[in-house]
Amino acid sequence: MPRLPLEGLRVLEITVVWAGPYCGSFLADLGAEVIRVESTKTFIPLTRGAAPHPSQDVIDNLPLYSGGVPDRIPGERPFNRSPMFNSHARNKLSMTVNLLDPGGREIFDRLVAISDVLVENNPTETMEKLGISYESLKAVKDDIIMLRMPAYGSTGPYRDFRAHGVHIEGVVGHTMLRGYEDTDPSYNTTVLMSDAAAGAQGAFAVLAALHHRKRTGEGQLVELGQAENVFPYMGEYYLDYLMNGRTHSPTGNRHPSALQNCYPCAGENRWVVITVYDNSQWRALCEIIGAPDLASDTELSDHAARRTRQDEIDHRIASWTLTQTPDSAMHTLQQRGIPAGAVMNQADAFADSHIQNRQFFREAYQEDCGTHLYPGPLYKMSATPLGIRRGPFMFGQDNEYVYRELLGYSAEECAAFEAAGHIGADYAEGVG
Repeated sequence: MPRLPLEGLRVLEITVVWAGPYCGSFLADLGAEVIRVESTKTFIPLTRGAAPHPSQDVIDNLPLYSGGVPDRIPGERPFNRSPMFNSHARNKLSMTVNLLDPGGREIFDRLVAISDVLVENNPTETMEKLGISYESLKAVKDDIIMLRMPAYGSTGPYRDFRAHGVHIEGVVGHTMLRGYEDTDPSYNTTVLMSDAAAGAQGAFAVLAALHHRKRTGEGQLVELGQAENVFPYMGEYYLDYLMNGRTHSPTGNRHPSALQNCYPCAGENRWVVITVYDNSQWRALCEIIGAPDLASDTELSDHAARRTRQDEIDHRIASWTLTQTPDSAMHTLQQRGIPAGAVMNQADAFADSHIQNRQFFREAYQEDCGTHLYPGPLYKMSATPLGIRRGPFMFGQDNEYVYRELLGYSAEECAAFEAAGHIGADYAEGVG
């Protein structure tokens, strides 16, 4: 097997929820030894599920993505069975240590001394309470790289504000751009795009810092404010306000620079998204849906004109899509060069021939969870093929490797650490 791009590098991960763990998953996929640092004394909500040991009643009423477990069966350690967590827990390791204890900090510093990168996405004050800063890390390992991903950055009035993706997207204005013209933002579902964006951009920032260190021998502090990371995704809206004084409101699935919408198909709750950018696509669409009168209508000769009569046009398009399945509509339109996509549910995505051909979902095993399909690495590299080398890790699964092999502690010392609550495979009683 060829060496992976980041093989030989060690990354420590003190992260919560999605953005930070997702960042770590990119680095782990690329071959870095990513060690997640956790504590038996602290449970982070919305990270390994809703609670360490939720009741069956709680599990039965949780959406699977935010705290449920496979088959609604908690098992002895439900925190190892959280789908949201396990989806980005591949190729990583887990060790436990109580960083609030002075002895725990000594253990952590020994681990820092043999590591290359630390990734965290906690509120600024949380890291300050732990006493972990770039300066403290640098005192232990001079060329360490630290990536910080607080919601709003570590300076300014919002530095200590807590936020999940839904709050960040509200603050930057994304929430006001989603939804439908006849609804208010309270009808929006959560998208959490900011988490995914921060994870990907954070991994890129680490790669850039590693490149810099390779050239200069110097580590550095990298700070990625998650809110600031989202602003460029909506650049046209901010430019329109700055240049023209216009603010935008929700438009549903329509788009200001194209004829676009989501149209109903045959069957229950089946849909296809269609976008028409130019006149050639417009003429092809009119031919496909059997509407030559629209194609020859001089009042519909450009996009701006078509936008003024979109309600009428949408009705005509829907009359055709209702005779089609989402898949047949997508393929018919794509064959004529019209951007179109079937709206899939989860079962559709798993069964989709293209996704299967791309081997996007990969089987992975974990002792407490069994074998399931998980999203695989996003990169396909010809010289260094990536894959799931190891299934989702369990809480504290690699304590022996970290404490004994990496840090060199004796069996007696490890027994003392276990008695003190540093080493464990479950949360301490009363934590939750």
